[in-house]
Amino acid sequence: MKRKSLSTIIGFGILVLTAGLAFGQAPTTFTGTAVIYGSGFNTRTITRTFTLDIRGKTSKAEAERYLTTLQNGGQDALLDAIRKNDLGRFSLGGSLGRQLNAVVVDQHDGKTRVRAVFERWIGFGELRYGYRSIDYPFGYVEILIDPATGKGSGTIIPAAQIRFKKAKDGGNDTVAIEDFGVFPGRLMGVIMRGPQL
Repeated sequence: MKRKSLSTIIGFGILVLTAGLAFGQAPTTFTGTAVIYGSGFNTRTITRTFTLDIRGKTSKAEAERYLTTLQNGGQDALLDAIRKNDLGRFSLGGSLGRQLNAVVVDQHDGKTRVRAVFERWIGFGELRYGYRSIDYPFGYVEILIDPATGKGSGTIIPAAQIRFKKAKDGGNDTVAIEDFGVFPGRLMGVIMRGPQL
């Protein structure tokens, strides 16, 4: 009986320690103001605070695999491939937000560039009436941060379509991110907190 209790306590201790390591790491957090321009039936401009919490990144191997998936199966296959990934969260205002499905971090013109893709929330009305907006199932955020100050700005596309574009005349293949709205939204006064990415 004592042995069983001791092994249970040790097992519980290991579980707690493992959970602490998994969940104890602080995310890299970006906050600021999002300005989203209206389109379609709703043409008003919306201003909200935003929070982007990043807890993980998409590896180079995963990114290449997703690119192949996009090329061969289109954006629906890409969404199926990344849907279960949980790399953080993006939220507007006080909302619960959306789970990040892909996060790519690189350097661009001396700044840290963060690009995040998530499955956007699609309203019941969009589905019921078959609006064209349902062909834009992704949300997309891109932020440029000065690593010295932790400040920057960015872009948000609340409803995005992601397509693979084969190059013509021997050029480079590209991934096109198309906005359902007239203009992409802006992320202003962005501040980064937490560990460097």
